[in-house]
Amino acid sequence: MSIIFDEEQQILHIRNHAISYIMEIVDGKYLAHRYFGKSIRSYHKTGITQYFKRGYTTEHEISIPYASFDDFPFEYPVREHGDFRIPAFAAEPASGITYSQLEFHSFEVQKGKPAIAGLPSVFASQEEAETLKIICEDPTAGIRVTLFYSIIDNLSIVLRHQKIDNVGRHSLRLHNVQSLSLELPPQPYEFLSLYGSHAKESNRSRFPLHYGIQRIESLRGSSSPQNQPFFALMSPNITEEHGEVYGFHLVYSGNFLAQAEKDSFGNVRAQIGLHPESFSWVLEPGETFETPEAVLNYSDSGLNQLSQNFHQLYLEHLIPPQFTRRTRPILLNSWEAMYCNVSMEKIDIQSSLAKDLGIELFVLDDGWFRSGNTTQTSMGDWICNEQKLPGGIKTAADLVHKKGLLFGLWFEPEAVGKDSVLFQEHPNWILGIPGYNRTEGRHEYLLDLSQKPVQEHIKHMLDSYLKDGDIDYIKWDMNRPLTDVNSISLDKNRKKEISHRYILGLYHILNWLKNSYPNLLIEGCSSGGARFDPGMLYYVPQIWASDNTDAYDRTSIQDGFSLLYPPSAISAHVSIVPNHQTGRTTSLETRYQTASLFTLGYELDLTLCSAEEQNVIKQQIADYKQNQKNFLSSTFYRHTTPDDNHIMWSIVNETDCFLYIMQKRHDPLRSHGKFHLLGLDPNADYQNIDTKEIFSGDELMHIGITIPCVKEDYHTFILHFRKM
Repeated sequence: MSIIFDEEQQILHIRNHAISYIMEIVDGKYLAHRYFGKSIRSYHKTGITQYFKRGYTTEHEISIPYASFDDFPFEYPVREHGDFRIPAFAAEPASGITYSQLEFHSFEVQKGKPAIAGLPSVFASQEEAETLKIICEDPTAGIRVTLFYSIIDNLSIVLRHQKIDNVGRHSLRLHNVQSLSLELPPQPYEFLSLYGSHAKESNRSRFPLHYGIQRIESLRGSSSPQNQPFFALMSPNITEEHGEVYGFHLVYSGNFLAQAEKDSFGNVRAQIGLHPESFSWVLEPGETFETPEAVLNYSDSGLNQLSQNFHQLYLEHLIPPQFTRRTRPILLNSWEAMYCNVSMEKIDIQSSLAKDLGIELFVLDDGWFRSGNTTQTSMGDWICNEQKLPGGIKTAADLVHKKGLLFGLWFEPEAVGKDSVLFQEHPNWILGIPGYNRTEGRHEYLLDLSQKPVQEHIKHMLDSYLKDGDIDYIKWDMNRPLTDVNSISLDKNRKKEISHRYILGLYHILNWLKNSYPNLLIEGCSSGGARFDPGMLYYVPQIWASDNTDAYDRTSIQDGFSLLYPPSAISAHVSIVPNHQTGRTTSLETRYQTASLFTLGYELDLTLCSAEEQNVIKQQIADYKQNQKNFLSSTFYRHTTPDDNHIMWSIVNETDCFLYIMQKRHDPLRSHGKFHLLGLDPNADYQNIDTKEIFSGDELMHIGITIPCVKEDYHTFILHFRKM
């Protein structure tokens, strides 16, 4: 791992054994991108574009003959003086003219990985990481921009963010501050993203990159189920196992913009960061603004390596470290058993059955504070309804704890209902536009998390429930997008700061919660996966992937999220059939097996399960516990299958391979495909634990296995191979 400056060539080379990132300082002031990809030993200015004289362009003082800013590979581009492609930065100085001219000033190298004030970011020790800081300045406008580039050990990843300082004498307004901009050479690329909706999150979209701008975004106040804050540019022939890919992921939970532009010459510029449409920021003299962190990921061995890079980074350098390798308790969530009609008697019955089956955590979901049995009342006051639960939450927690189970509780701290005392006493704490009726979502409004008193109120409310140690787990939910985005705490010149300030307020509360209660297990949720992003994973070790628990739909949802997130971060529950979201019926075995490679839970009414089903669940839980530690030390693979009628995953470690295959539909014409394993030791033999058959590792990988033709839709197979 090294960051090298070649003074003679004016080259900055960030390098480890996996990747190289190379920039050139041209004429002492222009910072040009030259290469990002597989690690190279040294660079001698190969592959630089050969310019020619052409019309309808601009001329500049630069030593490269005929160079035009219209296709120059700027490391952090602005638009106003000859580069008309997508800009990474735009600021309005005291002149009122949106114009800046950032020129290279200096650089320094430091050990370790800096934190970002008020924002989640990857962490690493001084021995694990190294960071390059490049300072660019516009002295006329009073702007200093520091570009940060961090590498960690031998991960194929560069971490990027920017710090903007107002070094002038007048206020400055930022309009656009992207976290990352990358120039890629002309060649065919495909654009990959993950799109969806509530109950259908994280589906792959893949299409050839064409001339012009292609973009995904969220303006919903959260990262959203519509678009994950991620995209990739990849070779057209890429598979899970082969091909080159560049991945871009934003460590942020709010509005974002991710885009790629292919210019007239085939050059490609890729960017990700805060969405400029919902953002501006006033910087007074001496003030600083820092952007969210962006993860730049490279693989030359297909999408699996890209995933494994993300997984390793997030497990070892983002998720709260006390939970990284800790087995998670298997939970029973009360929602589908009780909905809002909760009672102490139901908690008693469900938790007793849960304990008998081997479940370790009982979670009381929505309803415990409601005046009625619907989601339309009482939101925001968080006072337990003791007509439902005599003695309150402490009594419920004691009841569950006495059975030997952990106790968890559901909250939606950001929401408030119009019938609440909070709404009546503090109407100015709610997002809203003066003179207009507020927009409801799920019968709720949203608290203005940009206000300090609101943040302190939420912290005080949570602390009142957590300080006595009765609660071992909380589910933090958020069930609607942001609308009426206005805060009374900001004047008219700062109104476009509110969306970002809301997220900063959320992070402030979560950071307090994480530090005050480090052993509290927190599960993130936002109507399922509406805020499943790396920003949240800095504070919570697992996130509810979707309100849709249908096993068939969950294969695509979990497959999509697995592209970016380790299995332990993805919560997956076994629920009742017919499924409450889709009406589909799948076997109990299929429902369990689809959830079993992830963080397992159950979400059903155990009193409706027959004695036979309860025995099956008991055995499932015993099997899961036996293998759970194995899963945490394993590498996750998605597999290319013989046809689109199957989906295949595996987790592999030094001793074991667990293989999951779902047959979506029974189809005799597609019953003869071969399924190839990955990640095994080719020189070792492996035994099928169930059949006791023995196979060589290279045989399983290169020839593959076949599966029985089962006359059943949505049938799943779990095969366990152990290295001999």
